[in-house]
Amino acid sequence: MPVFDFNDASEVNAPSECTYTTYQSSHATASPDQPILVLDNRKRAWKHHSCGLFTNPIKRTAFEFKDEDGTASADILQIDARFVSLLRWLGENHINVRLSGENRENGYAVYRIREIAFGGGTKLSAEDGFLQFMIDRLFASSAPTEEQEDEDQMEDGDDMKLTSLQSITDFMTCAGRTLPDNIRLWARRNLAVARSHEVSPEERRHAQRALSIMMNIQWKSNYFEAIDPKEARRILDEELYGMERVKQRIIETIIQINRTHTLPAYGLLLVGPAGTGKSQIAYAVARILKLPWTTLDMSSINDPEQLTGSSRIYANAKPGIIMEAFSMAGESNLVFIINELDKAAAGKGNGNPADVLLTLLDNLGFTDNYIECMVPTVGVYPIATANDKGQISAPLMSRFAVIDIPDYTAEEKKIIFQRYSLPKVLKRMSLHENECIITDEALDAVIGKYADTTGIRDLEQAAEHLAANALYQIEVDGVREVRFDGEMVRKLLG
Repeated sequence: MPVFDFNDASEVNAPSECTYTTYQSSHATASPDQPILVLDNRKRAWKHHSCGLFTNPIKRTAFEFKDEDGTASADILQIDARFVSLLRWLGENHINVRLSGENRENGYAVYRIREIAFGGGTKLSAEDGFLQFMIDRLFASSAPTEEQEDEDQMEDGDDMKLTSLQSITDFMTCAGRTLPDNIRLWARRNLAVARSHEVSPEERRHAQRALSIMMNIQWKSNYFEAIDPKEARRILDEELYGMERVKQRIIETIIQINRTHTLPAYGLLLVGPAGTGKSQIAYAVARILKLPWTTLDMSSINDPEQLTGSSRIYANAKPGIIMEAFSMAGESNLVFIINELDKAAAGKGNGNPADVLLTLLDNLGFTDNYIECMVPTVGVYPIATANDKGQISAPLMSRFAVIDIPDYTAEEKKIIFQRYSLPKVLKRMSLHENECIITDEALDAVIGKYADTTGIRDLEQAAEHLAANALYQIEVDGVREVRFDGEMVRKLLG
């Protein structure tokens, strides 16, 4: 951020002028050749170690040296772009520092900044070494990208977050009609609690936090724009090989959305062996729908309260995972990807997490214990995955359209290994196809090795193993290419 120099304080209308330029640097340490900043030394040569402070940036981009003979000022000529905000902070807080530098033809090159308690004063940072901690972090960072300021650029309202009571009140006054009726009524009641002095500070804090969460969610209607089926098919083909029946079922769902302009009444339940791409299908559907998505990993949820949140009567109360997902997405229309739904009934806490999911999936609304307001769920599209649908309760199963994901055949695994798994690994390792050659005999050996395993994760690991071995031979043994045959593959993969 530019800091301006007002050369003559008496001239109120004098044009502001930035006294320094920034330069890009990614050096991990500073030296006179690669300084943090350069000060003007044309009028006076500065000492190797000099004390003082950076002037308030509103007044001037300079450093005031405090010496035995008084105070002298020097303009800042250059700054490492990584340190602009730090120097501004030092100036705004009038923090006394000691500079270490060297006088050169282009100025006094500062390569070290230390915080000091000058003239009997106290340090302003909270901890000893705090300034050095920040400097070390900045040195560890890369040079920031240069951004051109566009004065005509429109502000992005999506970056705005309502947190203060004043901003929430103003929003309710000006745009309260954009909220569903029940949420608008709820917001008025919570505003009264947040402003009241007849309740405890804890209650006011919880009310303000709940308001901030709800006001920052865009509560959209359940109307959906049409989706191009050809583009949907392209995305599915890009993500998955084969699985024509599964792709057909998803395209049917897209056609249904295009006709009704609403989401289907039932979500998708993808059932199949591990490693067959169920989660990948779920992400592809979210991409097709052009909706934000969140994941609920039911194997790690042991208590329904993790989903529903805790009551505000507790000091450490907080909203549940479902409400936090709405908050992170910033809108009410999103895809919930529920991983391992068959583990949902294995709760170890007070209750069954699967029962909470029923209210989310009914499209009648969901109530979080912390928020204490029913939020609409008509824009929520659930996609669940499971390995064993026999472990899922009948009420939960009835909320989904079930799609069985078959395991891949040996021929399909061959094609996936050749076209997807191996090329992806080679690209990641910066290897060319002609440097790691898999013969037909070697391919048969790979497929035979994992004939009894489900999914393709083992194939991807095998591709990683073979590519790593090829890279080792090229880098260490100096060979130009590695051609794997069946015997070599069996020996490598055990």
